[in-house]
Amino acid sequence: MNSNSIKLPVIQSGQGPVSRPQRRRSLIGQPLPRPKARQLVSGRGRYLDDLQIAGALAAAFLRSPHPHARLLALDTTAARNSPGVVAVLTADDLEPVLKPWIARMPTLAAHRSVEQSALVKERALWQGQPVALVLAETGAQAEDAVALIDAQWDPLPALASASAALASDAIILHAELGDNLLFQHRIDAVRDHAPPAVDLERRLRFPRHTGVSLEPRGLIADFDPAQQQLTVHASTQVPHQMRAVLAAQLSLAEHQVRVVVPDVGGGFGVKLHCYEDEMAVAAAARLLARPVKYVVDRLEAFASDIHSRAHTVSARIRVAADGTLLGFEVDDQVEAGAVSVYPRSSALEALHAVSGIAAPYRALSLRARVRVAFQNKPAIGSYRGVGQPIACAVTEMLIDSAARALGIDPVEIRRRNFRSLERDGPRTPGGLEPGGELSFNACTDQLLELMNYPLLRDTQWQARAQGRSLGIGFASFIEQSAPNSMAYGGAGVAIAAGDGCSLRLEANGGFTCITSAQFQGQGLETGLGQLIADAFGIDLDSIRIVHGDTAVTPMGGGTWASRGLSVSGEATLVAVGELKQRLVKAGAELLEAQEADLEFAEGRLRVVGTDRSVGLAEIGFVLHYQPYRLGPIGPVEPMVTAHVQPSRPYQIANGVQASLVQVDTDTGLIHLLGHWVVDDCGRVVNPLLVDEQLRGGVVQGIGAALFEECRYDDHAQLLSGTLADYLVPMAAEMPDIVVGHVETPVPGTLLGGKGVGEASIVGAAAAVANAVNDALAPHGVEMFELPLTPERVLLALAAAADRSAASAPVAF
Repeated sequence: MNSNSIKLPVIQSGQGPVSRPQRRRSLIGQPLPRPKARQLVSGRGRYLDDLQIAGALAAAFLRSPHPHARLLALDTTAARNSPGVVAVLTADDLEPVLKPWIARMPTLAAHRSVEQSALVKERALWQGQPVALVLAETGAQAEDAVALIDAQWDPLPALASASAALASDAIILHAELGDNLLFQHRIDAVRDHAPPAVDLERRLRFPRHTGVSLEPRGLIADFDPAQQQLTVHASTQVPHQMRAVLAAQLSLAEHQVRVVVPDVGGGFGVKLHCYEDEMAVAAAARLLARPVKYVVDRLEAFASDIHSRAHTVSARIRVAADGTLLGFEVDDQVEAGAVSVYPRSSALEALHAVSGIAAPYRALSLRARVRVAFQNKPAIGSYRGVGQPIACAVTEMLIDSAARALGIDPVEIRRRNFRSLERDGPRTPGGLEPGGELSFNACTDQLLELMNYPLLRDTQWQARAQGRSLGIGFASFIEQSAPNSMAYGGAGVAIAAGDGCSLRLEANGGFTCITSAQFQGQGLETGLGQLIADAFGIDLDSIRIVHGDTAVTPMGGGTWASRGLSVSGEATLVAVGELKQRLVKAGAELLEAQEADLEFAEGRLRVVGTDRSVGLAEIGFVLHYQPYRLGPIGPVEPMVTAHVQPSRPYQIANGVQASLVQVDTDTGLIHLLGHWVVDDCGRVVNPLLVDEQLRGGVVQGIGAALFEECRYDDHAQLLSGTLADYLVPMAAEMPDIVVGHVETPVPGTLLGGKGVGEASIVGAAAAVANAVNDALAPHGVEMFELPLTPERVLLALAAAADRSAASAPVAF
């Protein structure tokens, strides 16, 4: 063997699965269950609200009852005298220790925002905006005192939608900006083409959503004035980003801020952002020099967590008689909320929504405009998928409409138009660069086999003959994941794109992996453990994973943009390779052998072709306690640290989905009968984890299609502030979700993996909506306003019934 035998091979362009030495069964590709799951299901998880810190005060907020109002007076006397109250803080109280902030994104020249503060000082901009902070010995005492604060308001006219904000006679929410436009972007990839056989225009509406994680946001802030050290325990996806934000706004150095993350009960992007209430709590801890604990309740979450989506899209598709996609035109109006969310801005939802139009296809022409407008609602931020589900739904729903108009099977029209790198070049119509050939045809082949498409179509026709409305819908999707440092670093924003891994061989032969990746229930720790265990031929329980503490973990980006395993896993493999080299060096000295003759197997370093070997436990003991045995090469450090930065603007995964539904035309109820996903996320380390990530995204996509909506009235008053009003999918309503995989490893990497966490939510709503429209097509109905509620189904059917049988489908 040569010395390269101990290194993990880099995947080359066009290379299939990487071959490995013949030894025990590889752990890569095995569906190993999460060891952490046993702890969580037995009630042994430690979430933020489980943490108890001596002397901690409880925090509660007075929030604005108005979407837009001047604060005339704020009398806190009664609240300050309430039992157990230690302090009542207003904007003026926080000003000495907490600087205002503003979302800046200079790489997006058209982006604009305004200065933000933790508490309302003169004017409330959305219902639920924090106004005053009460700190008391118990949560109940703090909440009772909030009720005693006397706030005098002068209500102002409110902007309730993007269209209202963009109207010529609209009030200007931020006078210093001159209008209500937060961001705008155009794509003019227009090409001449033959006259279309089908030219359709549709108006699509996508409401506001929010993340609804099982565990809400929260933090415990503890400031030590003697050491000038702030320690924050937080339920966050991004500990290093949170450290940077807290340090900057509280005028501390980053090494003076430590962020510790306990178990996290889901995030979905909600826990990525800088929130006014959390900044106020950290500032209060510094002012009072006492720990302060705050956990958002569900009612507060609906009014204060970031929202997402909120698009109204006018779209047009032109298609040739043979089904060739000739062009798309899109005009998208997007709600921003009252401010641009810090530090990631409220522009990315819109940018992704238009740049992803027609991404799987060879569309000859694309003209798109998107405008993002301020209005009196919570800020739009990064929720799972970040605009990509909108791009997918607009594209896929229009393609299905065109296929019906032409009488072409929806699978066939997609096959005729899937993009080809050789024919269509490296860029999608919206300017994305997939970085290689996408596997839509292979994914579609597997999807059709999994669902037995011909049989389902036969079943559908038989059901229609019996008066039942069955529908089959498809959606092709891409997933942008793991952006490189230009995405935020290029704009001067302190958000890391890379990840780090410190890997240490312990004296007993086990390994400790200290990673900058942040876990939130997705099983990432199991995938990282499999990479290490497979490399050294050891069991998974010989590896300990440490994360979520900025005092000990390497610098890294945390969890967002489906970057978890694709970036942190790559860093882990780099660390594995570097540590292997050190251990081979030590092992060669102990075995009196040549480094080139050694290999790892079954937790030992052995001389190839002999029975001579040394165990990892012995090597670890020598490195830690007996370095003298290594002679002139000693000591050998048992720990390495590696960092990895993504090189491409994005990694782009792809896949296809299908859904089978039945619509009850008497009640409007939609019954989900089956759902299928085939995804290509590159190399699959643990198919069990990948499958459940995909199923979870499908469920959230089904929620978008059929249930979820943050409803507001015409005065921007929230109408859906509880889970009785904001409906989420429940287990009893979910169909079987069948998952398949195509693996196209990423060239130039050790891991070969792409993102998967957001893949299925991108296409699920489009597939379900297309299935509903397929079911209703014989009734002359197409629906384009989500969610597709029973009420909307019945209204559409009633409107269609009032038209002649020869009329065009009714678009809603």
